[in-house]
Amino acid sequence: MSAASLRARYLGDTVATSSPQQILVMLYDRLALDLQRAQEAVAGGDRSRGNDELQHAQAIVMELLSSLRVDAWEGGPRLAGLYNWLLGELVQANLKQDANRIASCRQVVEPLRDAWRQAAMSMAGSVS
Repeated sequence: MSAASLRARYLGDTVATSSPQQILVMLYDRLALDLQRAQEAVAGGDRSRGNDELQHAQAIVMELLSSLRVDAWEGGPRLAGLYNWLLGELVQANLKQDANRIASCRQVVEPLRDAWRQAAMSMAGSVS
């Protein structure tokens, strides 16, 4: 078995055995990584790589938006609005290869990721 197929299998097993909270944190971790890589690519003039990273980031935000149960809690509509804003910014950042827009998205995503991680850890601690 090749290293790539072993890695794919490991990642698949990790996702399959993770709680919804852990999956949410994984999505946010990857979104933050995509934004960091996109910002570096755009700053370095690598339009193709920037495009790839930004499109992957958009796919993650669309997944977060589509899985959000807006009516489950009072903050749901605001979070949906934030996801829609992020999508718009990511599209514009990609079209214009705008590192400042990517940085603005990172300033929103990274604290959210940290908050979701903390919430997931709190939930995991209360289950034990």
